[in-house]
Parts: sequence; C-alpha cells; structure tokens
Amino acid sequence: MAGQGYGARRPAVFCLLALLLALTGLVGCTETGPARATTREVQTLLDEHARALLARDEPGYRAALDPAYAPAALTVYRRLAAVPLDGWSYEVTGVERTAPDRVTARVDLGYRLRGHDRRPVTGARVLDLTERDGRWYVTGDRPAPGAPRQLWEQGDVTVVRGAHALVLGVGQQRARLREIAAAADRAVPAVAAAWPEDWARRVVVLVPGTLDAMGELLGAPGDSYRGIAAVTTGETRGGADAPADRVIVNPDAYGVLGDFGRQLVLTHETVHVATRAHTTPSTPVWLSEGFADWVAYRGADRTPAQAAPELRRAVRDGEPPVRLPEDADFAFGGDAEALARAYEGGWLACELIAERRGEEELTAFYRAVGAHPGREGAVENALHDVLDTTPEEFTEDWRAYVKERLGQGLSGGSGSRPRP
Repeated sequence: MAGQGYGARRPAVFCLLALLLALTGLVGCTETGPARATTREVQTLLDEHARALLARDEPGYRAALDPAYAPAALTVYRRLAAVPLDGWSYEVTGVERTAPDRVTARVDLGYRLRGHDRRPVTGARVLDLTERDGRWYVTGDRPAPGAPRQLWEQGDVTVVRGAHALVLGVGQQRARLREIAAAADRAVPAVAAAWPEDWARRVVVLVPGTLDAMGELLGAPGDSYRGIAAVTTGETRGGADAPADRVIVNPDAYGVLGDFGRQLVLTHETVHVATRAHTTPSTPVWLSEGFADWVAYRGADRTPAQAAPELRRAVRDGEPPVRLPEDADFAFGGDAEALARAYEGGWLACELIAERRGEEELTAFYRAVGAHPGREGAVENALHDVLDTTPEEFTEDWRAYVKERLGQGLSGGSGSRPRP
C-alpha cells in the first residue's frame, strides 16, 4: 500500500513513498485433509463472529470468544459501536496447528464505513484459537507482523461527520475534530474542481492521539513520521476496485500549522484520494506529489518564492536543478532541504504544464502516465502523446521555468515562506 504525508516544517508536502501495509504473516502448513477441515471450521466461526458484530449482537459475538480473552475483545466491540460500519469480514488465508487443540490463523480483515467506502479497507491479522468439545474459540487477535493496528484498538473513538468528510479520532477533543472535518469539507470541492474524474468525493480522516499511535496505524515506527502532518494510505495499483484510502493525521505536526497550512495539508491529501484509481506503479513520485501540490496551491494567494523557498534558495546560490526529481529524492531520513526541493520541483513541473498547456492537458497527462502498463516509457509516451514533446525538451523547459519563476527579485531577500 502506498502512503503520502505532509510535512509540518513547510506547507508543501513531504509524502511517503510506496508504503506497503500488507506484509508477510506466519508461514502455514500445506492444508490437506484435516487441515482443510480446520480452515473451513475457523472460517465458519469467523463468518458468524463478523455477522454478530455488524448486527450488534453481543451474545452472538461473545459466543466465539474464549472466556479469558472475552473482556479484551468486548472492549473493542463496544468501541466499534460509535463507528458507522457497513461491512466487516474475515478471510482465512492460512492455518497452522501449534498444538493438538490450538491453531494460529492468518486472516485478512476487511471493513467498510457507511456512506464513504466503495471498497473495504483491508489489514492482515493473526488470530489464535483453541478447541474445546469440538468447537473453536478465539483466544487472541493482533495485527500480522508489520501490518497496521486499527484506530479502535487504541482507545474510545469519537466520530464527527461533515458534508463530505468523516473524521474518527482517539484522544482528541471533539472541537478539534470538527475543525479537521471543516477543512476536509472545503478540500473535497476544491479537488473536484481540478480533478473532474469519477471518484467518491468523500474523504475519511483518522486522528490518533499521538505520533506513536500514528505509526501503529501505518505499521511502522512513529519516528518515521516525525514532522509529517498527514499521510494518505492506499494502493498504487489503480482501478476502481482498489481498497479505500484513509488520511491519517499526525496530531503533533498538524497542530503546529496555521490555518493556511492545515487547509493545504488536507487538500493535498484529498488529491491522493481522488487520483488513486489513476495513480499506478507507472506514476513517478514527482508527478503524483507535484500534482497534489498543484491542486492544493491552485487559486491560493502564494507566490512561487513562498511556495518553493528551498528551490529558490538553490537558484539564488547558482545551483538550479539539472533534472526532474527522481523517486529516490523523496526518501525520508536524509537532507530535509533536498527533500523540500524535490517536492517543490514536482510542483513547478505541474505548474509549467498547467500554465503553458492548460489544466485539462495536465490532468490528461496524469491519466496517460498512470494508464501505461509499466514505469518504463510511461512519462515518455505521455509527453509525446499528450504534450507533443520529449523528455529532453520538457526537462529543459522545466529548468528554464524554475529559473524564470524563482529567479525574480533575488536581491530582495531569500523569499522564505512565512510560517503557516
């Protein structure tokens, strides 16, 4: 699964690259004979368990639980009462017998939120079960190694509904969640105006209580997201059947932004939700992040110097970029200023296309790149077919454009962006 994030250091986006949230689970045995029968029994038990959860049938839900595990499971069950679920299912992908009366099951959990998800969000889980008197009981349920936790595993969930947004928070004041919902509500029509493709025009935002909790929702250490105000999860495989996205807010980094920065964050992340079906492994990061920034800045009262301070500083110092940003330039953990220049360069590439060729050509270019069967040749073919140019010509035009837009008024100071 892919994730994109937004940096608190500057109101341009520091997005994550190709975040894979469905990682390997436990290795199971070949399921023949009795093993296949056990798998069917576990699947049947979990199907009944899921139906009871959706029906809010607590006795039916409790029936699948071992008494020792029931208090922990029922805590999560009660937290889910606030969540508008429209679907909940388990798919058993493997079973390993760990003792004569015990098994460990690898399971894909899928759930949908009412009115927001066309397809379920999925997550890999590991369930422990024990057998008594010919019946299986769940004794444990946890994320698979490297897979994310769910928000309701972290605490009581507060739900705020907007016109276009659904915000779920843990450990957050309702007033703050309302502010986030209002910003997301403004983001959706702004994105729809720039990206008039078929998409849900709705967004789901998760707001955990801490940075570490954010990391748990992404299946990675919280420190990986320090300074990143929000991340969008999703699979860059394209197609209408891709799992639903979630925008996950870092409560620490998001909280230090001003009103403009917060709006920019949620508009940018909403672009990733809107374009997901057309964002594929063929799409370079400079295009996906540059386009999201372009939409977020579209119509905003910000000069290029304010929007791209690090790249402007490089131009001022006589070190303008010589090539378009590569995927590796967007990696975290390195030079923050170089990372900023990569995002700013992607934004200016999209700004160049929109200004010189028009917004419709920019969106057509984005779609054409994502529709290509592989990364090799995707940008080259789209440049030829949509923009009637070559990679070499486009790069030279972009380099000149960067100098033109960021080289103005250099004697007047660095032009660093005001703190949002």
